[in-house]
Amino acid sequence: MALAAIFDCEGPRLNDEERAYFRDVDPWGFIVFARHCESVDELRAHCEELRECVGRENAPILIDQEGGRVARMKPPAFPAHPAPAAFGELYRLDPGKARKASRLNGYLLGRIVSDCGVNVNCIPMLDVPQPDADQNVIGDRAYAKHQDIIVELARAAADGLIEGGALPVIKHMPGHGRALCDSHHDLPNVCVGADALSDIDYAPFKAMNDIAMGMTAHVVYEALDAERPATLSPIVINDIIRGEIGFGGLLMTDDLKMNALSGDIESRVRDSLSAGCDIALCCNFSMDDKKAALKGASAMTDVAEKRAARALVGLKNIDRTDTADAYEKLRGLLKPVIA
Repeated sequence: MALAAIFDCEGPRLNDEERAYFRDVDPWGFIVFARHCESVDELRAHCEELRECVGRENAPILIDQEGGRVARMKPPAFPAHPAPAAFGELYRLDPGKARKASRLNGYLLGRIVSDCGVNVNCIPMLDVPQPDADQNVIGDRAYAKHQDIIVELARAAADGLIEGGALPVIKHMPGHGRALCDSHHDLPNVCVGADALSDIDYAPFKAMNDIAMGMTAHVVYEALDAERPATLSPIVINDIIRGEIGFGGLLMTDDLKMNALSGDIESRVRDSLSAGCDIALCCNFSMDDKKAALKGASAMTDVAEKRAARALVGLKNIDRTDTADAYEKLRGLLKPVIA
């Protein structure tokens, strides 16, 4: 069985030590960042060499390509896409056009990543932003401020992404929209009661619990588990994500290098898997970090393997036609909200 981990490499391309390490430990998948996306040819070659390491043609390779400020593939090598909030703005004017635009945008995001060999894009984000929340972590990354609109636009985006040849990941369960600080830098504590969380924060995840992959939040929900962030909490994962939300797909952590988490790399990996996560997402790890992660990691469980297999079945072989007309159509749909 594959190792219950997702890794990246430190430089634009694999070095010999990383290549040997990946061949030895056989991680379930990989993730790429801007340094791997200098051009179509470079990214495609990098994806090929990652898959060669593990000997799996469809080994998952992830990216965060949301549009707006969260985009690893950047101009001029790749086309720019709007932030998710643009579709929420369009929804206020014309819900039908907004759904069409979100689906088309999802398709085009699927195309630009899958054309290069990336087969998982970590969208859509289903967090419901609250007025006093930290804008640096959510802000215009959210589709809208109301959960029902978020679901409509996110569902359209996910459907489009699959049509474009990539798989979606819903994030950040059970909801990051109330965080008062950025979990990249600090640990957010959410103090609201369980009823409010259930009515608002969980709602988009419940509505889209059929999506095959999801990601946790590095957030403490004091009404649920005052001691541990969701990523490390068996209570949140089993009772809320698996239980109340009803998510049955492959559950990965958010980036375990983020400063919201305390403890060393080994314990972060071990504790997240022990809590019930299927996969540890190990981003921007040095080689020493990767070796430490291995001490805390384990082979994927039988249940996780089955969830992963169900997810990958969703990958489509698509007709890779030219996308120029689709981009023109998207620009036309978004014209009322984007100059």
